[in-house]
Amino acid sequence: MFEIAARDGAARTGLLYTPHGVVHTPAFVPLASTATVKSLQAGEVAELGYEMVLGNTFHLFIQPGPDLIRELGGLHEFMGWNGAIITDSGGYQVFSMGHGSVAEEIKRRRDPRTSRVVAIEEEGVRFRSYLDGSERFMGPETSMEVQAALGTDIALAFDECTPFHVERAYTERSMERTHRWLDRCVSWHREHAPAGRLLYGIVQGGVYEDLRDRSTSYVAQSGVDGIAIGGSLGQSKEQMREVVGWSLAGLPEAPPRHLLGIGDVDDLIHAVAAGIDTFDCATPTRLARHGTALVHDPARRWRLDLGKAAHRRSEEPIDPDCPCPACREHTRAYLHYLVRAGELTGKRLITLHNLTFMERLMRGMRQSIEAGTLAEFGDRVLAA
Repeated sequence: MFEIAARDGAARTGLLYTPHGVVHTPAFVPLASTATVKSLQAGEVAELGYEMVLGNTFHLFIQPGPDLIRELGGLHEFMGWNGAIITDSGGYQVFSMGHGSVAEEIKRRRDPRTSRVVAIEEEGVRFRSYLDGSERFMGPETSMEVQAALGTDIALAFDECTPFHVERAYTERSMERTHRWLDRCVSWHREHAPAGRLLYGIVQGGVYEDLRDRSTSYVAQSGVDGIAIGGSLGQSKEQMREVVGWSLAGLPEAPPRHLLGIGDVDDLIHAVAAGIDTFDCATPTRLARHGTALVHDPARRWRLDLGKAAHRRSEEPIDPDCPCPACREHTRAYLHYLVRAGELTGKRLITLHNLTFMERLMRGMRQSIEAGTLAEFGDRVLAA
């Protein structure tokens, strides 16, 4: 189900075989959390070169519900996507309702009184729906059942995503419970999953090297098809890269490796060099909806805010070398106007650009690994 095709140091290209086609790795996976890559049709995402998208178990569990999606032919048919689909287990979203988002976690802005988590128990988690406040439940078997109803190609095991600022003792207890939940996911998968569907386990352990080592060993020996690295990766890029390195250190070569929630250009380059195969992140599409385009400019963190007044009369495209419709057919001045006016066309055009940028970046890394020149490619991008 995963074939390593070329290597350059720890980096590798590969072929990930799924029931809905082959995914060429390393690959970035756009988010289709609510059965849509926001503002785009599924066919347009495929035309950009993407072979897999990520659906979100938690959001689709809340609405429209897994039973309706199964009745309508599964998530592929429901959203008109013919490629592969990986689904998050729902664990991150459930626990972020209690701990807050990554940004809230780092900035300590989360008010514990706003938590929607009712209780974290051995069986699973009780929480209040963000739609109507009703109490709902999700556990390992629930997550597996929902992902099966969606008809996903790759399911992720249910886990608790702990923030980095909780004490070590809680992180360790949470990790051990996540391992027990993984065992239940593996058992459910073996008994109920259709042929060809893959299951990934998730390495946890917070920012503690020995816990990451234990979790890596446990997940690698659990019998899963692939391995995802999740949980808190720290407060800085340096700490994140260190934690990812710890998580990779004990992994076998054969299974595919997915890094959850990471999508900055420099982070992708470092992670591919370390041996990660696939990534998902909201950053490219979220930036687009806020009027920010991805550009080859590390001094600006690869971001161009088209809402700024400096672009009001600019006749330049975002990037003269980019083949996307935003760059090929429009000026920065027009895009600035759309952003400032709140026009949906602006969000859509910049989304097309940002996903084109990401696909070209990943394709460049695949080609450079095959040529044995990934280090030189990374240096060019990071110094552009």
